[in-house]
Amino acid sequence: MIKNKFTITITDVNGSKHFYLNQIIKKIFIYIIAFVLLFLIFSGFYIKYLDSKVTDVSKKREELLKKSKELEYSNIQMQKKIEEKAKQYAAIEDKIASFEEALGLEAENNLTITDRLENLKLTNEQQIEILRQIPNGWPIENKGITGNFGWREHPLLKRKEFHPGIDLRAEVGTPVYATANGVVEFAGYSDNGYGYNVILLHNFGFKTVFAHMTRRDVVKAGQFVTKGQLIGYSGNTGLSTGPHLHYEVRFINKTLEPLYFLNLKRKNMNNFFNQERRVPWQSLVKAVTAQHLPQTQKQQ
Repeated sequence: MIKNKFTITITDVNGSKHFYLNQIIKKIFIYIIAFVLLFLIFSGFYIKYLDSKVTDVSKKREELLKKSKELEYSNIQMQKKIEEKAKQYAAIEDKIASFEEALGLEAENNLTITDRLENLKLTNEQQIEILRQIPNGWPIENKGITGNFGWREHPLLKRKEFHPGIDLRAEVGTPVYATANGVVEFAGYSDNGYGYNVILLHNFGFKTVFAHMTRRDVVKAGQFVTKGQLIGYSGNTGLSTGPHLHYEVRFINKTLEPLYFLNLKRKNMNNFFNQERRVPWQSLVKAVTAQHLPQTQKQQ
């Protein structure tokens, strides 16, 4: 045994081995240091790994925040578009409702807009038929208007009275044409200030009056005329301040605004129905539609 050292002896068949305690402690110390170093190295790598993960999470967080802001902005824009579409939808519903009212249709809340539009839809054939049957277009070449429909001071009598028609600028001898199919109710001279005038009866209760014409026997009472047919010539007869054509449109003896009928065309027929509401257009549309139904459907 060496002084101040403990010796551990291990004996087996191969002989004896001697271990000094200070060598054991030294090895333990070395193992501890190695373990600590390995631990530190491993910790360093692990910390770097965690740092990279934290960085990735931070980047993803920033991306998510950015996407969140983009989605929030998109949502705001979408809400604005929805509000705009809602306003447009409401405006369309209002127009449909006014058109239904003009036609005398009852609004049905259980119908979609598409169904409601179908109820108002006229085929091309039906539109053409309506334009043959009711007054539309200008009876003479459009040279302008000299007197409007409605209340005014009479240019000769100097008193306020209702002007039941519209005065169209025309030189004496300007050809005048029928504005719809019809029959001549009257063609002659009147003492009511109209001078020589022609009155046409049309289908569905409409009537047109052409006054202050030149006295020529172009058409006679009882004669059938078609839209666009010559019925006479403008003049300056009767109570008139100058050459022009006085033109009236009537429905069951109610005077209507002729300007609406002068400007009536297929492309603005819907607006026309909405403008002139003193005529039950729904009945007229149904009558025209019934004329074009197949015979089997009429019998049902």
